[in-house]
Parts: sequence; structure tokens; C-alpha cells
Amino acid sequence: MRKKLTVGSRASKLALAQTNIVIDKLKSIDALNETDIEIKEITTSGDKHLIENPNSKEKSLKGAFTKEIEEALLDKRIDFAVHSMKDMPTISTKGLIYASVPERDDARDVLISKNNIKFKDLRKGSIIGTTSLRRSSSVMQLRNDLIVKPIRGNIHTRLKKMEAEDYDALILASAAMHRLHLEYIITEYFSIDDILPAPGQGALCVQCRENDYEIIDILKLIEDKKIRELVDIEREFACLFDSGCNSPVGCYTEVTDNNIVLHGNFFYNDKNYRDKICLNEVNNKNDLANELYKKIKLKMQSDN
Repeated sequence: MRKKLTVGSRASKLALAQTNIVIDKLKSIDALNETDIEIKEITTSGDKHLIENPNSKEKSLKGAFTKEIEEALLDKRIDFAVHSMKDMPTISTKGLIYASVPERDDARDVLISKNNIKFKDLRKGSIIGTTSLRRSSSVMQLRNDLIVKPIRGNIHTRLKKMEAEDYDALILASAAMHRLHLEYIITEYFSIDDILPAPGQGALCVQCRENDYEIIDILKLIEDKKIRELVDIEREFACLFDSGCNSPVGCYTEVTDNNIVLHGNFFYNDKNYRDKICLNEVNNKNDLANELYKKIKLKMQSDN
């Protein structure tokens, strides 16, 4: 077993918290508890863009928060990297693999508001901060008397902007708030009936080189195979809609009564096309994403 491992991470508080979750899981393995695991903080082009353009209204920075980290992996400057699964493309960069999905926190979205006002009680015209098309479309479906305004930056930056600027509330990921120990400021949790999460939201992704078999074997020790299976279904569903990290698609896979149920939606022409499908309606779990995609596309085609 190697005496030292180097893990790549963005330098944000959330990224480092997630990386430390993975390190703690690795260190809990007897064979690794004496291994020195060093974090190499990497500033990505996405981070630089946000620093240099704090008020940027660019809707998608797809790949901008992973490019330099993946380059460090390919150059063998780091052994593996930790990401939020919802930020990762369906297919990994050539030469790299998603070796492990170790855990999933609460996948739901949450509301954080000034004065702890619930979503239904926000005054007409209240300004909600989010740059996500999925979240903004969901807000408009629930309450079209509110105003959605883009907001950029890490969690702490957004919280400061809410207090200092004209935002009345933010919509963020529950998992992020819990990993930063900020759950005490959550105003309320959105049910998946109200807002479906992004594909893979709440799950972590550990990436490494595809031919580094020793590292792959190590990372597989902390994989949650059941979570990996459910997340893969969600990501396949999103892929069928050619979904980037900021597309108006939501989905969530859950196990109920020993059946796998996939909930999904896609916003098109200001309408929410939503449905769900259960394993007992299809032959096997690999068909779930495709069958739900076809059901939703049929609804869309009948309206257009």
C-alpha cells in the first residue's frame, strides 16, 4: 500500500469539506489508516472567472470547474480527485474514470430566506437568487409572482450577497449546507414534489486515471454500490435530454417497497413536463431512464 496519496480539490470551503469526507472514509480502512493523504488545492478557470467577474451573468460554465483538476490527474500531479457528481458530465474525460461514488447526502433543494420567511409566505415580487435554469423554472411553476435573479459565487459569497443586496431568498442544495454545517440557517426543504433535484445531486464522485489499478482498487473500497446504481440511472435520464450542468432537467431515483422509482421532469416552453416510472413497469433497471424519457417526450410532442 502506498505511503502517500495526493488528492486534488478546488479550494472552496465546500470542495474541501467534500474532499475531507472522502479522506475520512479512506482513513477508516485499516490498510490505509497510516497512509498520508495530502490535499492539493487547485484553482480552476471557473474559479478565476468568478473572481474576475463577480457579477457574471453567464449561464453555464460547464467543465470550467473541473478542467485544471483533470489535467493534474492526467499529468500525474495528483492520484485522485473529489467532485460533486451533479457537476460532472455523463462521460468522463478520456483517460479518466469515475472510480467511486462513496455516499449521497440529502438530494433536495432548500430555501434560505431573510428573516426565515417560508416560501409560501414570501411577499409578491420577492427576489429569489439562483442561476440554475431548473430551479428558476421550478420557482416560476410554484409561484409566478416572484422574481428570479441570477447569483454567482460559492455558498458563503451568495449568503453575503443575499444580506447585502436586494435578494430576499436563495435556493441551494441541502447537501452543500449540511457539509458546511450551515443547516441551522435553512428556512425550509423543498419536497421532490415541488422541486426535483439535479441528476446526482447530493452524491460525490471520486475520479482517477483509468489505468491506475491500485488507486481504483483503493477507491472501490469506499463505494456505495446501491447509490452508484441509483445515480447512474438519473445521469442516464439527463443524458437522453442532452443535459448539461445547467439544463432545465430534474430527476430523482428512490427505492420504495423494494421497487426502484425514477421521477423526472424537463421544462420546455415554460411548461413542466413531469412523470415517473417504476421498475415493475419495465423489464429491468437499465430501461428505467429510457422509458421515462419516452413518456415525457410523448407528452411534449402532443403539446407541440
